Amino acid sequence: MSKGTILLIASSAEKFELREGKIIPAGFFLNELAIPIMAALEARYEFVLATPQGTVPVVDERSCEASHFGNEENAFRAAVDFVQNDPRMRNPRILRSVIDDGLDSYVGMFIPGGHPPMIDLMQDLDVGEILRHFHENSKTTALLCHGPAAVAASIPQTKAFYAAMDAGDMEAAKAAAKGWQYAGYEMTVFSNKEEAFVEQNAIHGRLKFYARDALTIAGGILLTNDGIFEPNVVEDRELITGQNPASDHALTELFLKALDRQTARAKAAA
Repeated sequence: MSKGTILLIASSAEKFELREGKIIPAGFFLNELAIPIMAALEARYEFVLATPQGTVPVVDERSCEASHFGNEENAFRAAVDFVQNDPRMRNPRILRSVIDDGLDSYVGMFIPGGHPPMIDLMQDLDVGEILRHFHENSKTTALLCHGPAAVAASIPQTKAFYAAMDAGDMEAAKAAAKGWQYAGYEMTVFSNKEEAFVEQNAIHGRLKFYARDALTIAGGILLTNDGIFEPNVVEDRELITGQNPASDHALTELFLKALDRQTARAKAAA
């Protein structure tokens, strides 16, 4: 018997424009999506995948390596098979349709990383509405790597906030972020040091802004490692955030424990 249903939100973005105008491909990191969701399925939770446009999310080819799975080839292949062939992964819903059908049935939500959440999710009004529902109802909300950038969607003036960050106007961004539901929450996200490493060694260009800076300006208390690509997970009330791809297993453990606590409380209250 299922313990409940998780709402898995992924980006519809497939391309990313850098500060210099260069366009690069973008996608979710394989391990960041597959490890938490496959573990949730094993723990008897179900999931529904939804994206802003109802399109199948694309994977970042840089993440399609066994090295992201502890060099365990079988785990890597199982993840590839899951995202390529599981019917739930191939038939996402549109976010708006999920909202229209009601959010009460979902026990938790999860957003994986890769750069795409910084493109559409962090300024998506539907994502903001979903986040507000989960916050108001204290439902487990987990996000990994660049995924935590999406919590900015719950800023009341999220479009103005994003536009200000994109323009480099930090004062305007701070003003637009007033009233954010996560102000004062401890959280983590892909760090500036990690982003600089990726800029220099992977994408060979500069981002328009960093996710850590955006969440700090919005009012979050950002806790990131001094080093790079070391596991780091932060839990504050209903919000669980992981810093980078290496945080996949640690976040999964906290996520499932939080879901189990929540479902146990709901069962006891029924």
